[in-house]
Amino acid sequence: MNRAYGIYALRRVVQAAVVILLAYVFTFVVISVLPGDPVTNTLRNPQNGFTEEEITRIVSYYGLDRPVYVQLWESLSRFVTGDLGISLRSGLPVSRLVGEVLPSTIVLALSALAVAVLLAFAVAFGTRYLPVRYGQGLLRAFPSLFLSVPNYVIGLLLINVFAFQLGWFRVIDAEAVLPTFFAAVALGIPVSARVAEVLIANLDHEAGQEYAAVARSRGLGQTRLFFRHLLKPSSLPVVTVIALTVGELLGGAVITEKIFGRTGIGSLVERSVTTQDLPVLQAVVALAAVVFVVVNLLADLVYPLLDPRVRPRDKEVVAS
Repeated sequence: MNRAYGIYALRRVVQAAVVILLAYVFTFVVISVLPGDPVTNTLRNPQNGFTEEEITRIVSYYGLDRPVYVQLWESLSRFVTGDLGISLRSGLPVSRLVGEVLPSTIVLALSALAVAVLLAFAVAFGTRYLPVRYGQGLLRAFPSLFLSVPNYVIGLLLINVFAFQLGWFRVIDAEAVLPTFFAAVALGIPVSARVAEVLIANLDHEAGQEYAAVARSRGLGQTRLFFRHLLKPSSLPVVTVIALTVGELLGGAVITEKIFGRTGIGSLVERSVTTQDLPVLQAVVALAAVVFVVVNLLADLVYPLLDPRVRPRDKEVVAS
């Protein structure tokens, strides 16, 4: 671990922190200029049942009776310390509401990512070593097929076949292992398309290099050639692609949770949109930005460790 990499990592961390803050500010500004007043639309709506004392407390907490820039500063200060605010609908801390549903979404997203990576690597391996008729034709068309089918269509198809016709799982028990697996499959299949396309392209490139030809001339088997020589250099760009697909996983999780009846961030967002609970919406958007930026930061930090060709040098860091 050299000094150049330390400076590079520090700069990436600072840049990530700035991006997160700017994303929060942008979200706050967009919500602030939306038509309608949260006090009028939510707090003083008789159907919500807020008392004058509760309204006064919430207005004072958010500084809704003060200029927008003061509200922004106070909101940003609370966000930095981990305070996500208070729900205008339930009066409960937003961090509590998010904390109750976040584990379910994390399990679904990580499971979908595992499905996507395994499926992409299986397809890529098949394109190299299955007979030409299948490997070069049928399997290479799979990524385009996966990308063209929305995850909600896949989800409805899986529910119809495996829940209603085969009876493998019950829709009302959405948090069980099998429903979670099929929800992850529905979410992971479209995501696997981009990973597979990048991996297949890089495998084709690496297979044409001289070191691959030398390995074949020495009698190295196809499987050993794949795992010992072709896989690692071909997988490096996949790290970046996986990091970029995190946003797609989070967005797709909202729809997939609704289809499979899971209680996660998707149900919280839907409920917050319906009731115009702006603090909850702002917190969810901010957390999504944090996750996306942090994952891409990790990819930026790991990539130079995996590939010495892009590892920063002292002279390059000083010059930049």
